[in-house]
Amino acid sequence: MEKRLILRGVLAGAVGGLLAFVFARIFAEPVIQRAINYESGRDAAQEALDKAAGLPMPADGPDIFSRTIQADVGIGVALIFFGMAMGALFAVAYCVCLGRTGRLRPRPLAMLVAAGGFLGMYLVPFLKYPANPPAIGHPDTIRQRGFLYLLMVGCTLALLILSVWLGKRLRPRFGNWNASLLAGGVFVVAVGIVIVILPSLGHLAANQSYGNHLTETPQPLTDSGGHMVYPGFPADALFSFRLYSVAAQLLMWTAIGLVFGPLAARLLEPSAAAASRGRQPEPVGA
Repeated sequence: MEKRLILRGVLAGAVGGLLAFVFARIFAEPVIQRAINYESGRDAAQEALDKAAGLPMPADGPDIFSRTIQADVGIGVALIFFGMAMGALFAVAYCVCLGRTGRLRPRPLAMLVAAGGFLGMYLVPFLKYPANPPAIGHPDTIRQRGFLYLLMVGCTLALLILSVWLGKRLRPRFGNWNASLLAGGVFVVAVGIVIVILPSLGHLAANQSYGNHLTETPQPLTDSGGHMVYPGFPADALFSFRLYSVAAQLLMWTAIGLVFGPLAARLLEPSAAAASRGRQPEPVGA
């Protein structure tokens, strides 16, 4: 049973990843190209400043994949496989929740688990470490950024599980509604504490030379006299990219819940499904 549910989760994840790719290709890809153009222009301006200062020019590395391959094949394959992985994790969480959620039917349970996945795997970690387009982030902090993001995801999932457990423990005393509110409040407070404790990306040791900033978003590039030679990263492009990132993830997790729900219902409720198919309409006047 569990293996069949996980296979259905992988299928639902593939559908969700495909829909997320179509959305990202239409809306997010132009913003990514704009960020790449900004990065190229800023690098050219920096090289001009370094050349004027007599500094050696670094050699440009070869482009392994063209932008066409990256925008179409690369992001498509990445999102579909990511959706399949999230679908498998979703199915495992669904199996854990089966029989522990009272009388909740398979389809509503699928949507609740999908909502929990979106909340714990993406939205809450996004509040601390939001998605960034190219040109934002320094190579020296890639490992630290990855570790901090995974740490934020792990803390969020752990607190989410603990909140669900707390809600079930409080339900006999306070009722389902009040227990849910109390558990949700504890989750919000605990997540807020984690967000405050974890460091901001701009305050990492490798970023001290760039100034005291909360993020790694490029500031205006200036020459030795303090005159701006290239602007900072455009705020509207950053906002659009983050908005589309959230929307793509929401679309993927919603699709996982909607696709998996009927598949799970057919597997878990075969007698009801067979009775529904076999029920014939009564003749008129009977």
